[in-house]
Amino acid sequence: MRTLVIGALTLEPLAVRHADEMFPVLSDPAIYEYENEPPASLEALRRRYAALESRRSPDGGEAWLNWIVRLPSGDAIGYVQATLYPDRRAAIAYEFGSAWWGRGLARQAVESMLAELALQHGARRLTAVLKQRNQRSLRLLERLGFTPAAADDPLRRQLDDDEALMTRAAPRG
Repeated sequence: MRTLVIGALTLEPLAVRHADEMFPVLSDPAIYEYENEPPASLEALRRRYAALESRRSPDGGEAWLNWIVRLPSGDAIGYVQATLYPDRRAAIAYEFGSAWWGRGLARQAVESMLAELALQHGARRLTAVLKQRNQRSLRLLERLGFTPAAADDPLRRQLDDDEALMTRAAPRG
């Protein structure tokens, strides 16, 4: 993995050492309005980052690609991530502290990651799962060219009733 610079943002490959600065960002309760929960502790986040820093699932079948997003000041504001499967599908996700919402920063960061997934990692299909009520995330994905997955998409069978699957082709280089 390499560091990505897009406009004023830097996407730095995630490492265990990032846990200390990311813990306050990920402790923002606004992030969890629709799903998940904040890290239980700083030590739990360190353990999670140690697993992710391996860049591979335990069976080696999936690539785990995670970047911390930084401002020019060096402050960490969130992360973008992707799981790359052998069929060249990349499932993406992202989280940003609420202080940074509505500024176009998530869009810049995710666009940069999408290009990297296609150009450097061979991704051809991109997917994202979100809670149907999460309109902020839905608007971001739509701006990035994602559309609802077809009704017969086999991945839809894995969703909870309140979730939506969005998909798009990877950008071409």
